[in-house]
Amino acid sequence: MSVTKPLKGTSARPTRPARPAAAAAPRAPSTSAKSADYSIAAVDRALDLLEALARIAPAPLMALAEQAGCTRTAAFRLLRTLEARGFAIQDEARGVWRLGARWSMLGQAAEDQGALVATATPLLAELGQAVGENVYLRSRDALQSETLAVFQAEPTLRLYTVAGDRKPLHAGAARLLLAYAPEAVQTQVLAQRLPRFTPATRTDRGWIAADLQRIRSRGYLITSDEVTPGAVSVSAPVYDASGQVIAVLSITAPSMRMRPPRPRALLPQVLEAAAKLSQLLGAPAMDLPRVPEPKSRATVTRLGADVAPP
Repeated sequence: MSVTKPLKGTSARPTRPARPAAAAAPRAPSTSAKSADYSIAAVDRALDLLEALARIAPAPLMALAEQAGCTRTAAFRLLRTLEARGFAIQDEARGVWRLGARWSMLGQAAEDQGALVATATPLLAELGQAVGENVYLRSRDALQSETLAVFQAEPTLRLYTVAGDRKPLHAGAARLLLAYAPEAVQTQVLAQRLPRFTPATRTDRGWIAADLQRIRSRGYLITSDEVTPGAVSVSAPVYDASGQVIAVLSITAPSMRMRPPRPRALLPQVLEAAAKLSQLLGAPAMDLPRVPEPKSRATVTRLGADVAPP
């Protein structure tokens, strides 16, 4: 057998098979693909079950499994696991389950770490940039409202409150928080002396009590001049996973930029932003309130678009 010698000045190299044509580089996975790659089905089921516990507990196993969209067997195993860690409790006499006491530790930690404000901040900015007005997030602390966060759309726009400010619950956007507060809180607030900030501030307890019912029926609130002269607020409730109202999201702007029908025109965007925030906090999806046309310009101008003259 003859052997081919290498030419002078070259070195012998083993013959390699020809490489196939290079394949096209794969595309970067989309955001949804990344989520699918890293999601864990068992964790998803556990979180669905926890949200069901937050919404309807105390409840029996069958109701929780149905609410979480899983089988009774899977729900039972997850609940037993949570029970062993103190995150779920079974009332054996009644056959129902509820959240365990250890969740209070996590809830307090989330509050201390500013979870609500961190979740809301991008939505406040999105809404503020879309409408060109300042956006505020308030919550109830005992018998007062507290401003948690503010997005200032432009440096030249006036701020009507800053983070940390506290005000009574009976006037302005804070009255929406009072409308969804426990009855005992409403009774305490209305039993107090109600300060008047402007001539338009409502201090009649009978009128306020009736308005709380109107607010719950409508699902939003538009007020004018109640806390600051010449300021109009458009407000919507923010819900948590248990279905409780924990905050109010509102736009507040000078009345010269909020002449009718602009407040009602902005209302769908405020309601949608509040609904988005609620869903991020674990609240179930819900239909947005219907926004009717104003009955008359006089009524809208006088009482902030929603309250009939007394």
